[in-house]
Amino acid sequence: MSSSRRLLSLLPQLGRAAGLRASEHAAASGSLLFARGFADDANLKRTVLYDFHVANGGKMVPFAGWSMPIQYKDSIMESTIHCRKNASLFDVSHMCGLTLKGKDAIKFLEGLVVGDLAGLKAGSGSLSVFTNEQGGIIDDTVITKVNDTELYVVVNAGCREKDLAHLGKHLEAAKSKGLDVSMTIHDDRSLLALQGPAAAEVVAGLTSADLSTFYFSDFRTISLGGTPCWVTRTGYTGEDGFEISVPSSSALALAEKLTAHPRVRLAGLGPRDSLRLEAGLCLYGNDLNEELTPVEAGLAWTIGKRRREAFDFLGGQVIKKQLAEGVSKRRVGFVSSGAPARQHSVVSTPDGKVVGEITSGAFSPCLKKNIAMGYVDKDFAKAGTALKVEVRGKQNDAVVTKMPFVPTPYYKKPEPAKK
Repeated sequence: MSSSRRLLSLLPQLGRAAGLRASEHAAASGSLLFARGFADDANLKRTVLYDFHVANGGKMVPFAGWSMPIQYKDSIMESTIHCRKNASLFDVSHMCGLTLKGKDAIKFLEGLVVGDLAGLKAGSGSLSVFTNEQGGIIDDTVITKVNDTELYVVVNAGCREKDLAHLGKHLEAAKSKGLDVSMTIHDDRSLLALQGPAAAEVVAGLTSADLSTFYFSDFRTISLGGTPCWVTRTGYTGEDGFEISVPSSSALALAEKLTAHPRVRLAGLGPRDSLRLEAGLCLYGNDLNEELTPVEAGLAWTIGKRRREAFDFLGGQVIKKQLAEGVSKRRVGFVSSGAPARQHSVVSTPDGKVVGEITSGAFSPCLKKNIAMGYVDKDFAKAGTALKVEVRGKQNDAVVTKMPFVPTPYYKKPEPAKK
């Protein structure tokens, strides 16, 4: 990502403004909150659940131009652990949902992302990335193939403007060539994420739909509490869960029904960041940017087998060369001693040679130790490699560690029995 677009970490300042204790700063990534054209509170956008958040004790902070809850009455550590054991409801309506329709919708989007969209079964989705001409990551996104002529796409709030401009430019060019594709932005809908081992139990209480065959990354339109919703079994926590797109006019009623369940608590940006880091999931603007490719980022698995035959997407030839020849750096996980490493903490060898940089770091509420991710020279990327991270002028011990840091019990379709 270019320096003009780099997101700046403001957790300590915003945490103090929200009334967080010092111990809670350590439980959330130093990469959590971003300065991206911040204005005063009056100019921040609000989701339809803003009053609901405030009424329930939400501590509101600026996030990507929105006023969002960083936490509620629970501490960030308590809220993170609750999600791992029960279920938490997150308002993620700041994210941008859109639909591409038309007989050429798949062909169009495959020119901009690395995934094999044609190969997805109807009613399923996958993580993918938008790439630029140099193979860099414009944004990461979850793309669902609703059917052969319709794709549902969710992009990051902080990347909304550039993503829509990127899509719009290429959409105009595609239409000029006679392609049948159109785009609809769903600003009339809200997005809720119910996450945790009790999520399915909670959803089952609001629908007659059979969830037993509703697997990870599957998409369905189902009625929840009497409201038709677009539901994807996915999330950003490493837990089983659902992302629910609901008409904004029904979002408050649905949120109230979901939180009425005794195992559900509201959760904000703080625990969401701790949860995603424990699960080894990337945060755009920190762990991913326009100068990093999916190969360097450990996301080569998102490049579909069929796509590797032609590499017919933006930056495809750069990525083809990297897959064939290798890359000079890789994204890895770390466990470290001392104070938690933060974004931009320098990584070096025990004898002082600089070999990388931390991109996200925090104290893990579930593991009770410091975890981080970042990029290091390929020769130092093997799990178990002993390194140092600089924090507040001190050189702390760090060990390269496989990710995810915690188990990720996604509800996946059982593997066929071996004969």
